[in-house]
Amino acid sequence: MTIMETKNFGRISYEAQSALEFPCGLPGFENRRQFVAVRFPDNDPLIYLQSLEDPALCFITMPILAVDPNYRLKVNREDLAHLGLPAARQPRIGEDVLCVTVVAMRESGPTANLLAPIVVNLRNRKAVQAVAPESGYSHQFVLMPEEEPVCS
Repeated sequence: MTIMETKNFGRISYEAQSALEFPCGLPGFENRRQFVAVRFPDNDPLIYLQSLEDPALCFITMPILAVDPNYRLKVNREDLAHLGLPAARQPRIGEDVLCVTVVAMRESGPTANLLAPIVVNLRNRKAVQAVAPESGYSHQFVLMPEEEPVCS
């Protein structure tokens, strides 16, 4: 077990082989390529992607199927190559890849980025943020829409 001091969680321990590698980094964080997925049972289904290179950098994510059970993953050829997956077919969520969405907190409430999910090859732990502009999904999908007032 490796131990790391983080800004948000204090000391965490993880198995070195569980580290996720982003060969190209993440958009806006190209120099941060090593992360570990941290889960706490009390916060399920949230998954925290903690940078192993920057103790203050952590992304809040959750499984994309928890947000949209019918999500259709579309990964381009370049991203498939970075993941080490064949270009002949799209990967299957839960079988070939882990697919999570980055959660953002806004004044109006939390949103999920369905336009550019994080995709992790379950076999080699390589990961990318797979931007799919033609997918029709939003980068600000509202997680907790305001309820319409009910008149009685």
